[in-house]
Amino acid sequence: MDKQQIIYLVFGLVILMALIFDLGLLSKKNQAISLKTAITQTIFWVLLSFSFCAFILWEDDGGNGKKDALAYISAYLLEWSLSIDNIFVFIIIFNFFKVKVQDYSRVLLLGILMAIVFRILFIALGSELVERFDWIMYIFGLFLIYTGIKMFTSNEDDDFDPETNWAYKFISKIMRTTNDEANGSFIIKKEGKTFFTKLALVVVMLGLIDIVFAVDSIPAVFIVIPDPSKKMLIYSSNIFAVLGLRSLFFLLRGAASKFDYLQEGIAIVLLFVGVKMMLPLLAFVGVNKKNLHLPEWASLLVIVFCIIGSIVYSKYHKKEDSPEDSADIEN
Repeated sequence: MDKQQIIYLVFGLVILMALIFDLGLLSKKNQAISLKTAITQTIFWVLLSFSFCAFILWEDDGGNGKKDALAYISAYLLEWSLSIDNIFVFIIIFNFFKVKVQDYSRVLLLGILMAIVFRILFIALGSELVERFDWIMYIFGLFLIYTGIKMFTSNEDDDFDPETNWAYKFISKIMRTTNDEANGSFIIKKEGKTFFTKLALVVVMLGLIDIVFAVDSIPAVFIVIPDPSKKMLIYSSNIFAVLGLRSLFFLLRGAASKFDYLQEGIAIVLLFVGVKMMLPLLAFVGVNKKNLHLPEWASLLVIVFCIIGSIVYSKYHKKEDSPEDSADIEN
């Protein structure tokens, strides 16, 4: 077993042990997650993510430890900030399907684990494409610029509607579902036939909806970590960010309506990353490539500034017709 395989093995074991610790000690089955527990869980996942950064710095392969650690943190914060957008959609889905608060944790965990599988496949495909075709980075860049502009200018009235969403329609066609009360079960039997409950439908929907977010976030991470051989940095930053989503959901659920301008902050991050991807094209008009390079710390500062800035700005400015705080919507 070579060094790279050992690192992957250690990473897998750390994730497995962390999940067991999170579920076994920080969470209790069929109980609503309190704000205090959500804060504890969020701190746990953030500290674990930064501990892995320390491991990257300590491992220091070929003198690139500091550069790799900075790239990892930038990618992690980028994915973490983009994942915040998932939470607002998750809240809408949970409210629409009237999921009980005590079932939130279990449903989120399964949905997030499903999302991780899709992201691993996306990263593997993206790495292969970047390695084979350099020009695909420009396609990614244009896509992110388009997404950023669309997100920044989107109408607040264009709310996410689970009933008309493609994922809901797709699942409804391929899964035999029932609206019967199942007391937290994912599958029930009626008249000799197996039916998936609304909880099972929500789990699959969360995983599929994350594909849409991954289409934005996976290309973005390749500008922070452009070397496709650094797959471990890409995988780990993505997985740690997604695994922290569950606790972040409970932390932000009560404050979802307070971040009026967070979407604009995320949009600016996407625009920045997209433009950064397109910069090498300026070399064709005589601009020195060295002048086009933005250091890793610059990307990190932009991401942090945009997210924190949009949250702070939201605190002191409210949009017109902003919805009332949905802090404690219980089902």
